[in-house]
Amino acid sequence: MKHPHVARWTTSAAGALAVLLGVSSPASSTPAGAVLPPVAAVAETPALYDDEAGGNANADDPAIWRNPADPGRSLVVATAKEGGLRVYDLDARQVQSIAAPAAPGPDHAPGRFNNVDLLSGLRLSGGRSDVAVVTDRGHDRLRFYRIDGAHRQAPLVDVTDPAAAAIFSADQDEVDEQHTAYGLATWRDRTTGRSYALVSRRSTTTVALLEIKATAAGTIRYDLVRRIDLPSSFALPDGSRWTPCADPGELPQVEGMVVDPDNGTLYAGQEDVGIWRIPADLTGTPVLIDRVREYGVPGTYDESTEECTPGRDPGYGGAHLSADVEGLTIYREDDGDGYLMASSQGDDTFALYDREIGDDNEYEGGFRIVDGRRGTPDGVQECDGAAVLNAPLGSRFPNGLLVVQDGRNTPVANGDDGEERENTDFKFIDLGTLERAADL
Repeated sequence: MKHPHVARWTTSAAGALAVLLGVSSPASSTPAGAVLPPVAAVAETPALYDDEAGGNANADDPAIWRNPADPGRSLVVATAKEGGLRVYDLDARQVQSIAAPAAPGPDHAPGRFNNVDLLSGLRLSGGRSDVAVVTDRGHDRLRFYRIDGAHRQAPLVDVTDPAAAAIFSADQDEVDEQHTAYGLATWRDRTTGRSYALVSRRSTTTVALLEIKATAAGTIRYDLVRRIDLPSSFALPDGSRWTPCADPGELPQVEGMVVDPDNGTLYAGQEDVGIWRIPADLTGTPVLIDRVREYGVPGTYDESTEECTPGRDPGYGGAHLSADVEGLTIYREDDGDGYLMASSQGDDTFALYDREIGDDNEYEGGFRIVDGRRGTPDGVQECDGAAVLNAPLGSRFPNGLLVVQDGRNTPVANGDDGEERENTDFKFIDLGTLERAADL
C-alpha cells in the first residue's frame, strides 16, 4: 500500500533515471506503460475522505457476498481503515457503516480496518452463517461480522469474541508500535472442514495461520497454528544480495493475499518483491511465481526526504508487475479453470495468471480500468484491494462482478477552506464486459 512517507519510487521515475544513465531495461512482453485492453466501471461507491471532516475514512479492500436467497440483493463489504467498514448494495449505494473500535486510551491507536475476506457456513449458535472477517490493524486483532441479508438496513452484526487476543503483539506497547495484523485471506480445509485465516504482519515478512473457532456464546475466536517468515533479502544472479529499500527498521511487507479454494494454495503479494505461492497450511516451501519490475534495483534511503533514490537497474525484475503488487483475487471459471488476478499498483494495471500450478502460474495477460464516458465513473489508479465473483448477481450483474479499490478517485473535491480533498472509493465492473475486453 502506498504511504506518503514510505520510501518508494515510481516506475516512470526509475525509467527516466535509466535513460539518463544509459541503462537498458530488461526485455519484456508487457513493459511498463504497455497498451492493455481497457475496461470501464459501471458504478462507484460514494467518495471516502481521509480527514477529520470525512471521518478519517480511506477505502482499502472489498469482498463480495452473494445472497443465496436473492442474488440481486447481494452485498459488497469493504474496509475504510479508521472509518471502519462500509456495506454497499449492487448499485454501489451504502447500506451500512460500522465504526472501527475506539482507542483503548488517549495514548493509543483506534481501530483501523485494513483487509476483509469472507467465510461461508460457519456453525454459530442458531445455525450456520456467512461471516465477514476483518484485520484490525490498529488493535492487532481479527474482527468478525455475521451477515444476514434479510436485515437490509443492518446486515452485518459483530460476533467477535471480546476475549480475542492480539495476533502478533505481546502487550499494548507492542500494539502501539503498529507492527500488527495487515493482509488477510480466509481458507477452509476441505479435508478437515476447519476454517482458517492467514494474516500478514505490517512492516515485516511474517504470515500467520490462525484457526477460526466458534464459542458457546455464539461469538468467534481464533488460535495461532503456525507462522512463517518470507525472505527479506535475495540472492541475485550476479552473486550479490538485494534488499528492497524501505524506512529504517522496516522489511518488505505482505498485504494482498488470496487462497485458491480448489487446491488450498495461498498467493501472497510481497509489495516490493513479487507474488509468492505457498501451501495454505504454511508447511511447504514458498515459490516466487513473478517479480516486480523493480526487483534487484538498489536504493539509498534519504532521511531528509524519507524517500529512496534508485540506483542502476541490473535487469533482474519481472515484466508484468510494478511495485507495489497489491490486491490478489481468484477468478474461477465454470469449467474449473480461471485466473489469479493481481493489482500492479505502480503502473495502474491488473495482471492475470493461470491458476494451474503445473503450468507455473503462467502469465496470461492483463487489463486497465479506464475513465468511462462523461458522467460515468472514472478509471482506477493505485489500486489496493480487489475481489471478483463469477456468479450471477441478479439483473444488475448477470455475469458476475469485479470490485476494486480506486486509490485516486476523481474529481477531487474542495473543502470548506478551499483546500483540495483527495478521496478514494470502490469501482464496480461488470464481469461480462471484462471477459470480452480481456478475452477471458
